[in-house]
Amino acid sequence: MKKLILIALSVCVLSTLDVIGQCNSEAMSNQCIPKLAAGFNFLKSYKIEKGGKDFVEYSYVFTKGTQYMINICAPKEPTDGIVVSLFDSNRNKVATSKVNGQFISAIAYPCNTTGIYYIQYTFDGSSSYCGGSALGFKR
Repeated sequence: MKKLILIALSVCVLSTLDVIGQCNSEAMSNQCIPKLAAGFNFLKSYKIEKGGKDFVEYSYVFTKGTQYMINICAPKEPTDGIVVSLFDSNRNKVATSKVNGQFISAIAYPCNTTGIYYIQYTFDGSSSYCGGSALGFKR
């Protein structure tokens, strides 16, 4: 009986630790939507969770003549070391949220060339490796 109680207690403790360690990036993505600057229309939200790689990457087709905004929401303000970088179709970096060692919570990019763009999130001193992001546009 003592072994059964010990096993049940161990399972409860281990399952609690797993829940505490989970990232709720979807909820953070939803929190980012209203934080888009005035005039920007919501397009898409992104989950930012560190997996097997040191970065998380998504792609999106940007249209010439449109301005885009990408923001970051993290459990610790403002970005918890999460950096968003935008790359064009040739993988040239065109914008980043880390400027002169400072973390900025949003970047705006005026698109001059229609094409596929890569949105890459990296972790620079992040404590949780978890966050959310929203992409918006205006013409």
